[in-house]
Amino acid sequence: MSRDVLSVRRRELDALLARLDADDDAVRADRSAATADDEHDPEGSTLSGEWQRLDALRRSVLDERAEVDAALARLDAGSYGTCVVCGRAIAPARLEARPMATTCIACAA
Repeated sequence: MSRDVLSVRRRELDALLARLDADDDAVRADRSAATADDEHDPEGSTLSGEWQRLDALRRSVLDERAEVDAALARLDAGSYGTCVVCGRAIAPARLEARPMATTCIACAA
């Protein structure tokens, strides 16, 4: 079950990254246009602000994708569901809520 959940999340994150990359490409194209004077547009965010927002979202998605990949690697290694701090089993409810969890509830607190 966990592999399926993690694999689905990995695909969702890849799709989101593709959309963010396309949006980033569009912002870069707009920034390079000689007529893009967004700094004086009182009704919208600036291209620089949009670029920063997209970059922050992209970094967040990449971080989550790395967590998913690490969880899939733990599944392959047979250590998935074991707390990296105390070595006890991570509660199934915690793994259901956060499939990438590396610690049990006690160690996470």
